[in-house]
Amino acid sequence: MKIAIIGGGPAGLYAAILLKKQRPQADITVYERNRADDTFGFGVVFSDATLDNFEKYDPASYRRITQEFAYWDDIAVHFRGTVHRVGGNGFCGCSRRMLLTILQERARELGVHLMFEAEIDEIDGLADADLVVLADGINSRFRERFADHFEPEVDLRSNKFAWMGSTKPLDAFTFIFQETGWGPFIAHAYQYEIGHSTWIFETDPATFKRAGLEGLGEKESALRMHEIFGWFLGSYPLLTNRSMWRNFPMIRSKRWVKDNMVLLGDAKATAHFSIGSGTKLAMEDAIALADAMHSAPTVEAALQLYETGRREEVEKTQHAADVSLVWFEHVDRFWDFDPVQFAFGVMTRAKAITYDNLTLRAPDFVAEVDRAFASQVRAKGFDVDIENPVAPMFQPLRLREMELANRAVVSPMCMYSAKEGVPGDFHFVHYGSRAIGGAGLIFTEMTCVGRDARITPGCAGLWNDEQQAAWRRIVDFVHANSTAKICLQLGHAGRKGATKLMWDGMDRPLEQGGWDVLSASPIPYFPDSQVPREMDRAAMDRVKAEFVAAAQRGDACGFDMLELHCAHGYLLASFISPLTNQRGDEYGGTLENRLRYPLEIFSAMRAAWPAHKPMSVRISATDWAEGGITGDDAVRIARAFGEAGVDLVDVSTGQTVRDAQPIYGRMFQTPFADQVRNEAHVATMCVGNITTADQVNTILAAGRADLVALGRPHLVDPSFTLRAAAWYGAEIACPPQYLPGKEQIFRNSVRDRQDFDELKIKGKPKTRAELRAAAKPLAAE
Repeated sequence: MKIAIIGGGPAGLYAAILLKKQRPQADITVYERNRADDTFGFGVVFSDATLDNFEKYDPASYRRITQEFAYWDDIAVHFRGTVHRVGGNGFCGCSRRMLLTILQERARELGVHLMFEAEIDEIDGLADADLVVLADGINSRFRERFADHFEPEVDLRSNKFAWMGSTKPLDAFTFIFQETGWGPFIAHAYQYEIGHSTWIFETDPATFKRAGLEGLGEKESALRMHEIFGWFLGSYPLLTNRSMWRNFPMIRSKRWVKDNMVLLGDAKATAHFSIGSGTKLAMEDAIALADAMHSAPTVEAALQLYETGRREEVEKTQHAADVSLVWFEHVDRFWDFDPVQFAFGVMTRAKAITYDNLTLRAPDFVAEVDRAFASQVRAKGFDVDIENPVAPMFQPLRLREMELANRAVVSPMCMYSAKEGVPGDFHFVHYGSRAIGGAGLIFTEMTCVGRDARITPGCAGLWNDEQQAAWRRIVDFVHANSTAKICLQLGHAGRKGATKLMWDGMDRPLEQGGWDVLSASPIPYFPDSQVPREMDRAAMDRVKAEFVAAAQRGDACGFDMLELHCAHGYLLASFISPLTNQRGDEYGGTLENRLRYPLEIFSAMRAAWPAHKPMSVRISATDWAEGGITGDDAVRIARAFGEAGVDLVDVSTGQTVRDAQPIYGRMFQTPFADQVRNEAHVATMCVGNITTADQVNTILAAGRADLVALGRPHLVDPSFTLRAAAWYGAEIACPPQYLPGKEQIFRNSVRDRQDFDELKIKGKPKTRAELRAAAKPLAAE
């Protein structure tokens, strides 16, 4: 077999090593356009888990690598005159040049041919190769040559960064967030060998321009960075090696394989440097390719196996890197945070590290985070314990005169089980059991303001006395048997009305028994959906009156809070989104115009709703579709509602149009709640694939939302919050009938938590930094 590898970086060299080990008789050649000792950048970084993988696949190169690496266990966050160190991370660094030298020597040892200063511009010269590995980096010529097939997408991100080095020794992976007269600068730094460290400097484009960095050469840029970070660098210089300022390209390729050619490493996909995964991804690509070549009977089958088997892991890593990247792009959102909360946000920005995870690794740090959070609560007028505070999830919150005992919320979830809009026994048990279960706030499902405002025939409503009496019964039970507060969510289905029950076909039009539907513009949801009637002024006045009447009925029911539903493509959302609003009057066109009618309704409801009771609004912070609402629009929407008197913005996303392309994942909507909260400066509630109390604490402690709503976890466990309180040792109200059960779970949770923590600690392998530190005394003897 003849294998040609284009690119002599870590991906290409490691692929050559592994493939040659599998096929000693194969003719494998690596073509590299640069000289053997050319390298750009300074250090590379790997986690202990990545090194475990290297040890498994090629012990010889692994041993050489680990002999050369610098190890550290701590991450140090410097911010506004403070430093917070968090241990238990298990990272190691190595000179990029040394890594390449090790891999080159190992490849030669196995019989791989290395061709340097070899320009391979045309694939025709490799026509006799059975396999062509395209590992020619971020600016891959072959990816671009066959762009019509690979279909790469390149998103050039906004922040500017430059990669430099220094002789400054470091004992931790170091983040420095530096305020200047021009704006914020960030340094990502780590030691990769004795006497040498990597320094990546990053800033936003406006700060970059104000600082006069545009057009500066490497030397001048290094001097400017030394001026900014000189207090930390001291007399140690900054070194350059093609250290020009540039923008990070997020690259994704729709296809990785063409005929017998395959993309590896940065040629196919990039991951932002803030999570240190570029070289890791490249070398693990090589591992995945080697595994596929070993398992499949033909090259064609192997390449397909590689792509299908590897893509999910790559995309997961890219997603984490993208989330981290966005955090750094918008670091100014958090610049006024308490330093310990800021440091917690740094640690948890990519979602891999959480509140519970850090509690095991750095309990003193998390205790400081808890105290800082409790101090913020005390500053709001609550008499909470600051020295021994409860976890953030169990800190109280006040909205106007409504006080919540904790930050856990039962998300609004349509049950589609009402009869002519009347909530029945199912609803009574559903809401009552979840209130007893300990949640601080219960939301009703979207409750429709009129019969023709319903989504389905099973939707609950509040437009007549029978419905009002049924809701009053539920509210009275909640208040009599729990400390939970209950919020009425009011909405109008708009063009998504007259559809089947969820389990019969969500959003599909009724085949019989339907009703006329309304919308901002006459655009059907599905091509075969009913075409809605564009609302005229008379219809707008009628619907507004229905919302006001329902709000007044809600007050008569005793609801503690009122929410207006302006999300998910329903009537009011259809006015806000440009994808569904094509009006030519004063209610169409600009965002301000598209917001006009929803704000009219909100203001009318606010006037009718008691002043001491809070109101919220649910919005779709993005339509997940080109030309639709964006996160920046969501900030403007939230500000407009804030000026109208909203107390909380319930941040959801999407469901506006059928061709939306949401990016799902854990806590996938939380970044939008974060943006709205910290740019519009209004309280927010986040929702969306949040499943654990650990995630709730992580979100709250990082200042990403003020309340956290959970849907599906509450469907299967009405006592979700009570269980979490037992786990974290937080006091929580419980009806006297259930006290024995509460007492038992609190007793058991002390032991269960201790056993769980011990198992996690025992099960976690020691980092190489810990092993090296433990070995030093023995070596001294």
